[in-house]
Amino acid sequence: MQSDHLQRREFITLLGALVGPHVAFAQQTGPIRRIGMLMMYDKNDAKGQAFAAAFRENLAKLGWSEGSNLELDYCWATSDPQTIQRFATELVGRRPDLILSSSIVPTASLLAQTRTIPIIFGNLIDPVGSGFVSSLTRPGGNVTGFVNVEPAVVAKWLELLKTIAPSVTRVAAIFNPQAAPYIEEYLDQLRAAAPALGIEGIAAPVLSKPELERTISALASKPNSGLMVMPDGFMFAHLADVTAMAAQYRVPAIYFFRAFAEQGGLVSYANDIVDNYRRAATYADRILHGANPSELPVQLPVKFELVVNLKTAKALGLGVPSALLAHADAVIE
Repeated sequence: MQSDHLQRREFITLLGALVGPHVAFAQQTGPIRRIGMLMMYDKNDAKGQAFAAAFRENLAKLGWSEGSNLELDYCWATSDPQTIQRFATELVGRRPDLILSSSIVPTASLLAQTRTIPIIFGNLIDPVGSGFVSSLTRPGGNVTGFVNVEPAVVAKWLELLKTIAPSVTRVAAIFNPQAAPYIEEYLDQLRAAAPALGIEGIAAPVLSKPELERTISALASKPNSGLMVMPDGFMFAHLADVTAMAAQYRVPAIYFFRAFAEQGGLVSYANDIVDNYRRAATYADRILHGANPSELPVQLPVKFELVVNLKTAKALGLGVPSALLAHADAVIE
């Protein structure tokens, strides 16, 4: 018996020497870890897919591969609050190792269900004001993540809009109050920065698509008006609608994400949200290796992009200064 055992051991040792790296790779995978993904986009939404792809691809670079040591549970919840809530309940019930959330509504829905499963948000506006974390440096709970935009950028938006459309003297900041509980900080920045540019800044809350159109139509009826589309999930979900309405009613507008400019919006100045999801993979890796989200600081934007839609500018009769075009990260013609 002992001789047989030694022979088997020698055979296994020889086999390991012959195929070494492949066997080592198979053995190091260990148990499959599960990450749930609650995304506030339709499954066929190109933006949402790009975010998920950036997260997935950077996870792969960090050694996490679907079908090997990782399982990703995708939940494409759209922007419908009831659908988001249902998916949040189902996802938490499956007890993943951690959950990636896209923005404020999915994150709030998840936190209503669990205070133990780690959650990483990919593009959230104000996690402190929303009550998700105690502070940016010490979140203190089961959630951390990546901020999309800060209130101070409002002054830059006004400056850019005034540069492209110098006749603008009235700017409406349009937003959905249900999706933007943090909006007062942005409106404070608007009120502070507007007078120096000779602009009257006004708040324009909307709750639905019909209200969105009525507001833009009413704005267009007043001369020298411009539009500032504020960062919230509702506006993001209605990207195609708001850019089409701004074009239809010939209102120069600035947006908080480059996809608006790519869709036909006049100009955008924004954090690269795809980069947020790429960075989110590093936090997922750390949490899967034992880090506590309460001790992982919320990260601020680091990569910004200026995108000008020259075709839209020409349709509105606007001449974009060459100096601005020279500084743009992308010019759409």
